[in-house]
Amino acid sequence: MGILEKSKIIISGILVGLLGVLLVRFGNPANMGVCVACFVRDISGGLGFHRAEVVQYLRPEVSGFIIGAFIISMFSGEFRARGGSSPLLRFLIGMAVMIGALVFLGCPLRMVLRLAAGDFNAVIGLLGFIFGIFVGVQFLKRGFSLGRSQRIHNGNGIAIPGLALVLLILVIVAPAFIFFSASGPGFARAPFLISLGAGVLIGVLVQRSRLCQIGCFRDMMLIGDSHLLYGSLAIFAAALVGNLVLGYFNPGFVDQPVAHTAGLWNFIGLAVVGLGATLLGGCPIRQTILAGEGDTDAGMTFLGLLFGAAVAHNFGLAASPAGVSQAGQAGVLLSAVFLLVVGFAFTVPQISFVRKGGVTLDR
Repeated sequence: MGILEKSKIIISGILVGLLGVLLVRFGNPANMGVCVACFVRDISGGLGFHRAEVVQYLRPEVSGFIIGAFIISMFSGEFRARGGSSPLLRFLIGMAVMIGALVFLGCPLRMVLRLAAGDFNAVIGLLGFIFGIFVGVQFLKRGFSLGRSQRIHNGNGIAIPGLALVLLILVIVAPAFIFFSASGPGFARAPFLISLGAGVLIGVLVQRSRLCQIGCFRDMMLIGDSHLLYGSLAIFAAALVGNLVLGYFNPGFVDQPVAHTAGLWNFIGLAVVGLGATLLGGCPIRQTILAGEGDTDAGMTFLGLLFGAAVAHNFGLAASPAGVSQAGQAGVLLSAVFLLVVGFAFTVPQISFVRKGGVTLDR
């Protein structure tokens, strides 16, 4: 990797980390300046897909991620409508990933921000996350694939950016059928234009740098490439400095904002996220960015995240600072089993053919 590429991903990570802290300063929930899973959950509630009153808001940041990726990919010539790689299965995997994230209470990006704020529960989540990726990598090494995507009509590729625009219009117009939390994490929010601007900037940065919380560990395990890790370390370092400067750093396990201390379920929750996102080919924010640049398979994953959040809250699967319910424990274990079944089912068996003369060919 050249110095330019390394600089690009480090600078992107620094800016994302700083924005993650500044958005808290401007009003977002503590340790939740940026969280794809939490924000998509809020959007699901804002649309009325679930009725958890404290997490309902059409977060402009998510629309910003998608629109930022859409605009920069159009300018750079990287926008390309494509799809057809097991879209329904990606939808279901997206649901499983969301259930795992809501048991941990955050996506991999929020895990990094929680670490930078001194939340030791996130350390256990990180171990689970790496374990999940390790399991996923074993499938990749044995030929796992959801199939190749194909070029499709550009109209398909602008569907998710169009949805992002509609969400922005709805949060501005605020019709009666859209829900807004009056308390809790959904009520804690930065001003609209600041949220949108930060989201667009993050969308541009992640699209150009390919930042991915899954990729940084997957590539190291699979091909020994550590360049994506620089981005994650930069996010952590920048957020740590920001938290120390602003007085947000609070080391410990207890009294952490929007977090619980059930270590086993923190581990399993992010293990499910790590495994599912490895099978998908990218973490939740990477999937959101890909959806913005025309990847309809990633768009299906995004919709799966949205629907998974509704399922998690309607069936009591989502955790809370009080811990993880029995339904949540069952839900995340079923999600893990489902992902393992997918992993085995879509892994190409290695078959050896022996030709005359003793030559062996592996397929």
